[in-house]
Amino acid sequence: MSETSAEDVVTTAAVAAAGWRRAGFAGAAIGVIAAGAAAGVAVERLTVGRGMRKKARLALDASGPYGSLRGLPGRAVADDGTELYYEVDEIEPDGGTSRPGGGPGVGTPAGSGPRRRRLFGSKDPAPLTVVFSHGYCLGQDSWHFQRAALRGLVRTVHWDQRSHGRSERGRAQAGGEALGIDQLGRDLKAVLDAAAPEGPLVLVGHSMGGMTMMALADRYPELIRDRVAAVAFVGTSSGRLGEVNFGLPVAGVNAVRRVLPGVLKALGSQAELVERGRRATADLFAGLIKRYSFGSRDVDPAVARFAERLIESTPIDVVAEFYPAFTDHDKSGALPAFRGLPVLILAGDKDLVTPSSHSEAIADQLPEAELVIVPDAGHLVMLEHPETVTDRLADLLVRIGAVPAG
Repeated sequence: MSETSAEDVVTTAAVAAAGWRRAGFAGAAIGVIAAGAAAGVAVERLTVGRGMRKKARLALDASGPYGSLRGLPGRAVADDGTELYYEVDEIEPDGGTSRPGGGPGVGTPAGSGPRRRRLFGSKDPAPLTVVFSHGYCLGQDSWHFQRAALRGLVRTVHWDQRSHGRSERGRAQAGGEALGIDQLGRDLKAVLDAAAPEGPLVLVGHSMGGMTMMALADRYPELIRDRVAAVAFVGTSSGRLGEVNFGLPVAGVNAVRRVLPGVLKALGSQAELVERGRRATADLFAGLIKRYSFGSRDVDPAVARFAERLIESTPIDVVAEFYPAFTDHDKSGALPAFRGLPVLILAGDKDLVTPSSHSEAIADQLPEAELVIVPDAGHLVMLEHPETVTDRLADLLVRIGAVPAG
């Protein structure tokens, strides 16, 4: 078994700290933290070699091939020219799902028979489409379990937000323009125009994806009024994210708020160096990802590894680019656009990133909405408790006649 010595650990930490110090004072602070964290995992690294850890990760990836579902690919073009990647799971006339390498789906075509005539009229209307928007540092594959459950039942669109997944790096941001949530709302409109230009819509968004939907409503309230049949907000917020303490004591969170924007900006300017540091301290980041993604202790290791892969795939300069947008985010004024619609608001009770109190605040503005707080669940509730999230989404689709009951 290949082993890592204490000297290796300290050397790795020193190299990371030295590199991060080049980014300025805030970077030096992160370097100190990294050095301490590396020392903290020294015992594990002395007993569990790199080779063994790599084999364990490969085994988990093989046993849980999450994120392997694929649909019919397409690309939408945002207003700044950025290409946005999406995939569609279509409904075939026989009730199967059109997808590369996929066999027939289960269930019946969405809206068939009398149910379809009641909901959509009588002249071959465009089918209802469920559009999934993912969160910060994730990708369309974060909806893996819900996508698998709905295949063959209803038409779905899954897309990657700009600079995430298979979408192009935001061109405006590459040119130095700051990113705002409003831009993401316009991106979603471009995806709808390309992937679902007609027919009723159900919008489902997690975290940043929910904020994207609010920005869409803020800019295009007539689209919500004319085409949206139902909405689901999962682990998201309408504003005041600058008050979130991330489970830290007051002194700690105040320090983080002071230095984090500068740290991320500095690290983003030295992306290649920082990415090497992330790889060298993979165990540390795996622990952080688990803490801020899940609320329960007995998360399936393969699911935890899947979350790691999703988050690790987001480059540090993209992480830095998006972060300031959340402090400025305030779309509480857009929520009334969703009144009168069937709305599901769902959050984990142990979410440290967008606490459940933020979902309760959304529900206060949408009093007819269904509010579900999932026990023992963190920010990635759709991966941690997929059955609960999928069941609630299915109930929402049954309520509007999009899928048959049962």
